[in-house]
Amino acid sequence: METYSLLREFADSWMLLFLFAFFIGIILWVFRPGASKEYRETADIPFRHQDKPATDEEART
Repeated sequence: METYSLLREFADSWMLLFLFAFFIGIILWVFRPGASKEYRETADIPFRHQDKPATDEEART
């Protein structure tokens, strides 16, 4: 069997199954309970010091 045919057969079967399972795992990780608070805090990072510049102490955190 040629190398190309062997790799093609592997990619069409097991790798497809692995990548599908990986995709479903990522989806479940993103939509897990309690994740929205973490993502909301991360999304608000650019607006933390909207009224005034951060002090040196705040900038380190």
